[in-house]
Amino acid sequence: MMPILGSLIQSFFTDHLPVQKGLRLSSIRSYRDTIRLLLCFVAEQRRCGIASLSLDDLTFEQVLAFLKHLEQARGNAVRTRNQRRAALNTFFAYLALRTPEMLAACQQVAAIPVKRTALPNTHYLEREEVTALFRSLPRQGRFALRDRALLLFLYNTGARAQEVADLRIEHLELKPLAKVHLHGKGDKWRICPLWDETVRQLRRLFTESGTAMKGPVFRARRDQPLTRFGIYKIVRRHAAAWDTSDPQPRRVTPHLFRHTAAVHLLESGVEVNVIRGWLGHVSLDTTNRYAELTLRAKAEALQACEIGSGISAASPARAAWKDDKTLLDWLNAL
Repeated sequence: MMPILGSLIQSFFTDHLPVQKGLRLSSIRSYRDTIRLLLCFVAEQRRCGIASLSLDDLTFEQVLAFLKHLEQARGNAVRTRNQRRAALNTFFAYLALRTPEMLAACQQVAAIPVKRTALPNTHYLEREEVTALFRSLPRQGRFALRDRALLLFLYNTGARAQEVADLRIEHLELKPLAKVHLHGKGDKWRICPLWDETVRQLRRLFTESGTAMKGPVFRARRDQPLTRFGIYKIVRRHAAAWDTSDPQPRRVTPHLFRHTAAVHLLESGVEVNVIRGWLGHVSLDTTNRYAELTLRAKAEALQACEIGSGISAASPARAAWKDDKTLLDWLNAL
């Protein structure tokens, strides 16, 4: 007898994702949204209630129709379609372990290809823009010091908004050599160094707010921790003036500070593997896609390759950058 669909879904969300895979609540909610959409779609196709669905209703054909429905009826982008497909792969792989009778259908679902899509443009703030932004921040007001410390922390660490929302004072080490322990994706911790100015701003924040040396670092009213949505609103309030529309639209968000940190580290000569650890990427390929070379670095590389008008018969000297595998890797990734 095949297990009941409801019990399998319940164990998937209460045991497999949080316990076996160690996913965080935000990731589990993304899986939840995908499975909910699938169940609603299949129930509508079968003309029955969701509670009446069985495992036999989750066919390969229904999954294909569902992915098509996401793009054509719901207007989802290819990137969103691919994300939903990945979540379904995880769910059907779990079903295959629990119900071997569904193995054939699960293998078919796993074979659904990822649709190709262009990589998103990597936007960031130039150094001059970062300087102008911090000069424009208010110095008076109830949350002026908090907002300045928050934006500086985002720029210093390249941390994700959720990582900053989860940050607690106990995770900071403000003595020389100052650093912060960040809790990132996949329940993984990483250590990121802190600049002297970041340390000064954090110390001022704790002193002037009378914060005890425990609890959340960045707080809203009534000492409640800022959420990632609250962090987003703060960044938008102070940095919206640096949005661009031409030639390519750029919207300044907490994640754009992450791009900015990566690019400026690269410009400063920091090795790619160090940047990968700084940002908490598992794969170096992610870092290569994530922090592209700035226009300035591209121009310098182009100038090194340029053939001058007064070329002699002698072989030109080998450009130094040709021996730098890291830079070549970045150029190849452009």
